[in-house]
Amino acid sequence: MKNKFYQYIQNLQDRICKGLEETDGSTKFREDIWERPEGGGGRTRVIENGAVFEKGGVNISAVHGKLPDSMQKLFNVGEADFFACGLSLVLHPKSPMVPTVHANWRYFEMYDDKGNVIQQWFGGGQDLTPYYLFEEDATHFHQTCKTACDKHNSEFYPKYKKQCDTYFWNAHRNEARGIGGLFFDYCKATDDSSDSEQAKQISMENWFNFVTEVGNSFLEAYVPIVEKRKNLLYSDANRTWQEIRRGRYVEFNLVHDKGTLFGLKTNGRIESILMSLPPHVQWVYDHHPEKGSEEEKLIKVLEKPIDWV
Repeated sequence: MKNKFYQYIQNLQDRICKGLEETDGSTKFREDIWERPEGGGGRTRVIENGAVFEKGGVNISAVHGKLPDSMQKLFNVGEADFFACGLSLVLHPKSPMVPTVHANWRYFEMYDDKGNVIQQWFGGGQDLTPYYLFEEDATHFHQTCKTACDKHNSEFYPKYKKQCDTYFWNAHRNEARGIGGLFFDYCKATDDSSDSEQAKQISMENWFNFVTEVGNSFLEAYVPIVEKRKNLLYSDANRTWQEIRRGRYVEFNLVHDKGTLFGLKTNGRIESILMSLPPHVQWVYDHHPEKGSEEEKLIKVLEKPIDWV
């Protein structure tokens, strides 16, 4: 399974980068191949200063070795070996009319002292963070997520949409990071988190098919929104608002995000981990948008998750 999924994310990285380069039209991804001293490595691809994308990355990694102490405590296990691979992407467009997007699809295995797999699971998702709210864009993104989920189980979209709203919540700000999407984790063959018999009988092969379905839907979910908004006019004030909201994005990633914390605790490659941070950000003291403004409209939506489809 680990070889099969790693092959998949290598191909997916190629497809996504090609699609995004075509959308930007002015620049290409820079590639770095890196190795992790404890075992494994990855392929980082970063795009910067394009016509559309100010900064973004589409990274894959496959790392293995001894499970660090901090992760042993998290999983409530003793010494063990692990393998983890995944694709993680974040794109910060130049225009405040185009939303930031994040996605991740990953696979994890843990072994006993004889090398037998004792735990394995998939995780991932994709979510959208607009600076100005176009409701039809939110509907398109969520409908694409729902369509991918419904091909496998009608319970998945509402369940993973809710988990996304819960996960991407900036608790210290009491607001959502964005308008959500999907978030799933610990997807195991023995999953009994649902009352439905259908959900209880999912094999790892079934999970592979589901996770790859979601991964394959990413470009369809995001690129049409970019194409529709990338040429809209915007002002310096719009750009300032984007940079203030990006500050909230940074706060979430450094305070709450499990992937960032996992990378930092497992001696991950720091350039790849912090690739998700935008290049231009502002923190303005006690900032509040004007009453009745488009900026306030966004804030009100972030205070309570909405069912977009």
